[in-house]
Amino acid sequence: MSDDTPDDAAHDTARGERIAKWLARAGVASRRDAEALIAERLVTLNGRTVETPATFVAEGDAVLVRGQRVGAAEVTRLFRYHKPDGLVTTHKDPQKRPTVFERLPAGLPRLVSVGRLDLTSEGLLLLTNDGALARRLELPSNGWSRRYRVRVHGKVHEGALAWLARGITVEGVKYGPITAGLDSRQGTNAWLTVTLQEGRNREIRRVMEHLGLHVTRLIRVAYGPFQLGALPPGAVEEVNARTLRDELGVATAKPRIQRGVEREPLPPAEAEPPRKRAPRARRAGDPHRTPWGAKPRTE
Repeated sequence: MSDDTPDDAAHDTARGERIAKWLARAGVASRRDAEALIAERLVTLNGRTVETPATFVAEGDAVLVRGQRVGAAEVTRLFRYHKPDGLVTTHKDPQKRPTVFERLPAGLPRLVSVGRLDLTSEGLLLLTNDGALARRLELPSNGWSRRYRVRVHGKVHEGALAWLARGITVEGVKYGPITAGLDSRQGTNAWLTVTLQEGRNREIRRVMEHLGLHVTRLIRVAYGPFQLGALPPGAVEEVNARTLRDELGVATAKPRIQRGVEREPLPPAEAEPPRKRAPRARRAGDPHRTPWGAKPRTE
């Protein structure tokens, strides 16, 4: 909840939007990183160097970062992406390894990730064009859990897994409660379901190693209310406006887009001719429902 009074909020709206938040929504950086850019005097507004994040941006103002013009902040959008193994979750990698953003399908806006997945980790990665939203969704205080399917090599002791619910300290690092359960076991390999809230760097791998288990595969299947589902590796699907509103409180969003093509709005209901509902099996093969990067099903 904001500390602004109603009068303050109305006054801010009249003046425009604070520049750090504006830069975040424009996809330049998170709000914190935008404030760092301002502190380094790398941001100008209408030809003048911005001195404070409390500066307001109004419609028609010219904002430059490192001398480059920044376009107006876009409507907030959120995407589910199935990250494959072998990609770095960053825009540029000093080691020249392939990155998530280099492999995204064409037709997407400039995006930032909500948190990260390791090079060899797979599964659900949320992407957004709103840096401020990305920062908000990363905070442990939002209470969202992250759920993973984890394949491990070694002898699994279910009692040790249950003990993780109390939290654990590994090499001086204290981790919060972790829910871990054994799903299946075959020889010295096993599949676990692991749920946590903090999501610290390499948390699952370090905790499992502490238990004498080597992680051979790690797939994130859920992040808060968002599920990986049947999204194929490398594919992207936009979260619809209703979900943004209900789950995140985002009041406005563009029409849902898939495969890089914006759908035409439907005509009024009364103008549509009567039609029968298509069988479920046929609707599942509708190419217009195929996410970016996935091949349409064939009948």
